[in-house]
Amino acid sequence: MRVALESPLIVIAGIVAAGALPSGLSATETIRPGPRDDFRAAYATSQDVAEGKRLADASCARCHGTSGISTAKGVPHLAGQRAVYLHLELQTYKSGARGKNMMADAARFLSDDVLFKVAAYYASLDPAGPAPAATARSAAVAADPVSAGKVAAVSCSGCHGEAGISTIPGMPSLVGLDPKYLVAATNAYRKGQRKHDMMKGLVAGLGEADINNIALFYASQKPGKALTPAPGNAAAGKKAAAACVACHGEAGVGTDAAPSLAGQDAQYFAAAMAAYKSGLRADPMMKGPASSTSDAATKDLAAYYASLQPQPPKVGKSVSVAEWARRCDRCHGINGNSTDPRMPALAAQRVEYLETVLDAYRSGARKSEAMAAMSTALTAESVRGLAAHYSRQKARPVVYVILPAKN
Repeated sequence: MRVALESPLIVIAGIVAAGALPSGLSATETIRPGPRDDFRAAYATSQDVAEGKRLADASCARCHGTSGISTAKGVPHLAGQRAVYLHLELQTYKSGARGKNMMADAARFLSDDVLFKVAAYYASLDPAGPAPAATARSAAVAADPVSAGKVAAVSCSGCHGEAGISTIPGMPSLVGLDPKYLVAATNAYRKGQRKHDMMKGLVAGLGEADINNIALFYASQKPGKALTPAPGNAAAGKKAAAACVACHGEAGVGTDAAPSLAGQDAQYFAAAMAAYKSGLRADPMMKGPASSTSDAATKDLAAYYASLQPQPPKVGKSVSVAEWARRCDRCHGINGNSTDPRMPALAAQRVEYLETVLDAYRSGARKSEAMAAMSTALTAESVRGLAAHYSRQKARPVVYVILPAKN
C-alpha cells in the first residue's frame, strides 16, 4: 500500500503493514502539497533531524521531555507523532490562530525552518508506550452510558424504585422524563435552586457524566404509573388540566423543558405545586399557575395525571466508547495510529491532554469544521472514555521511504 505524493514518491510503511489506510484514503492516492509545501517535513534529511534535536532540546524539552515523552500533566507526547501534522500545528500556533498561550509564545519567534526541523526530529523518535489500565478513569470502562447510569443510579432506587417507578407516596417517579429535564432538575438540587437538603446532599457528589448517565438510564426504562394512592377527583382534574396542556401535553407528556406528568406520584405532584406557590421552587413560569390553583384543585390535578399512562421519551441511541472509537479511527487510523501524514496519531497519548483537546473542540474553543461535526455530539462521559481508550493503545511509528521519481 502506498500514498503517492508529487515527486519524490513516499511510501508509508510500518503501521500500513499492520493495519489499513483510513477510509478517506485509497490504497494509492496522489496528494498535492500546494504552494506552501505542507509536506516539507516528510522530506527531512538526517541533517535536518539532527539539527531539529538540538533546537528541540533547547526550546521544547522542558515541557515535552528530552525524548518527546512528556511527564507533565496536560502536556502531550510528541515522540513518534506525524511530521507533517506537527509542522502544520506549530505553524498554527505561530500564526496566533490558537490564541494567546504558552505554545503561541514559544513558536511566534521561531522561523519556519526551525519548526519543520523540530517536527521532523520528534517524528523520528520512538513513541511513548501505552498507559497502564490502572490509569484509566472508571468512566472509560463503562460499556455504554445507559449501563454506567444504571450503576450510578443504585443509590436512587431506595426512594424512586428499582426502575424509577415510585412505590413510596411523596417520592417522584423518574421514568418517562426527558433526560434534559431530569439533568436540569438534578442540577437545580445540586446548586440549591431547588430547596431540599436531603436531595442536595445526595447529588452533591455526582459529576456531569454521572447525572447525564442516570438521566439516560431512567429514560430508557419501560414507563409505568407510580404504584401509590391518588386521592382526588380525576374527572375534575382533567377539566382543570386544560390550562396545563400547552407545556405538559394533552396526555401529560411534556417536552425537554417541561416535565411529563403522566403517571406521576400524586403526593409528589401536590408538594411540587405547593413549592412553586410558596417560592421554595423559583420558576416564574410556574409561580402564577400554582398560586391561582386551590389545594382542592391541585389534589384533583394530581389524581388526573397519576391516572395517565406515561410514555417513553424520544431519546437518541446511546453510542458506546467502542462505537465512537471506530468513528475516530476512520481519520486517525486503526487504534489511533494515523496513516495520513496530516492526521495526528492518538495512540498512547496522555489521557488528560486528549480530554482537554476534545473538550476544546466540543466547546468551540478549538476550531475545526471536521472535529466540530464529530465532537458536538460527544458527552462528557464519551470524552473521558475515548481519551482513556486511546491512551492505552500501542503507538506505532511511521516510516517514510523516498522512492526514485518515475521517468
